Amino acid sequence: MASPQCCADPPTLDPAGGEGRVVDSFGGITAYVAGARESKAAVILVSDIFGFEAPNLRKITDKVASSGYFVVVPDFLHGDPYVPENADRPIQVWLKEHAPGKAFEEAKPVIAALKEQGVSTVGAAGYCWGAKGVAELAKANEIQAAVMSHPSFVTVDDIEEVKCPIAILGAETDKTSPPELVKQFEQVLSSSNSGIAHFVKIFPGVSHGWTVRYKSEDAAAVKSAEEALADMVDWFNKNLK
Repeated sequence: MASPQCCADPPTLDPAGGEGRVVDSFGGITAYVAGARESKAAVILVSDIFGFEAPNLRKITDKVASSGYFVVVPDFLHGDPYVPENADRPIQVWLKEHAPGKAFEEAKPVIAALKEQGVSTVGAAGYCWGAKGVAELAKANEIQAAVMSHPSFVTVDDIEEVKCPIAILGAETDKTSPPELVKQFEQVLSSSNSGIAHFVKIFPGVSHGWTVRYKSEDAAAVKSAEEALADMVDWFNKNLK
């Protein structure tokens, strides 16, 4: 379910942002890429509804790349991010054309392209809308590690089927994935028959979207976002290298 929080704090998109570069086709899809092509470990980042041109997402990409990963942020929205000002296309209408989880099938050729490049391990991280696609990749054993930040549309049933190490970063104030649901995810992963390595954390004093839609002038928000980024990189370091 998409809550108003999913659409809050829209970023000012910048197609030229970041230290990496935009390529017309990576696995058949436009993407922002950063990091060394010769890296044996890669990370795919799946955006929220505002897409791959969000400045904070590109900052995150560059920082993950600086930890030794080749990072790909595919434009799974195909140049059509959600625009809150468009009254003719409210979120529920937009979602009919951009079903949560549709990134799953489109990510497969991206993973294949990474393997062709010489990558041996692939992780994926999804934000809000993007978390559902990552859940599907984790269920299909397409990736070696997963991270979800303030996930949307992810269910307990999804978590029960995850087949790779997974980190779930939740917010104290989140109508989409409230702490109660995140704790249910943790219970599933902690059950004796799960056997899946996991890390689950609920961040105090933050709301849905905090990892990628923070305001750079808000020191407390930046600190929480940086902590989430550090947790994500640490998870990938443990499971991809």
